[in-house]
Amino acid sequence: MSRIGKKPVNIPKEVKIEVKDGSIIVEGPKGKLSKPLSSSITVEIKEGQLLVKRASDTKVDKSLHGLYRAVIANMIKGVTEGYGKDLEIIGVGYKAQVQGKTLNMQLGFSHPVNFLIPEGIKIETPKPTQVAIRGIDKELVGEVAAEIRSLRPPEPYQGKGVRYLGEYIKKKVGKAQATTK
Repeated sequence: MSRIGKKPVNIPKEVKIEVKDGSIIVEGPKGKLSKPLSSSITVEIKEGQLLVKRASDTKVDKSLHGLYRAVIANMIKGVTEGYGKDLEIIGVGYKAQVQGKTLNMQLGFSHPVNFLIPEGIKIETPKPTQVAIRGIDKELVGEVAAEIRSLRPPEPYQGKGVRYLGEYIKKKVGKAQATTK
């Protein structure tokens, strides 16, 4: 059995879980999430715990067993606590601000960059050089953070660009220092 897949998932009292039509629906105080289930995966709810079971011992079923257990655990954590990622913007004149449903950023281009905020995501800018991304879907929060970072990834010479909060960028030595004997 999968080490992750055979672990039971504790269900908090404020969370309701429903399995119907080949999908799992998790509802909690922060919202509602649903994901389709594979036909070879079954979910049992017993005494405040959720167990994920697989139909056979094929390689595909074994890999899906742990995956679905982790995805369901992330859904439960998302509807109770939520997820978040923080980005920092480094560079002279680089800044961001939220205007309605768009994140407007100055990233050193000749034009402002507008990023449309997807449904289910909240973006805040506590400082002009900091972007806080919050939501209940772990996948979506990570994807949005990666998309914003990819608009201007940090460059290795001066470190300018958008990076995750606390991310370390290994800087390269510039041309002038490299050729000095």
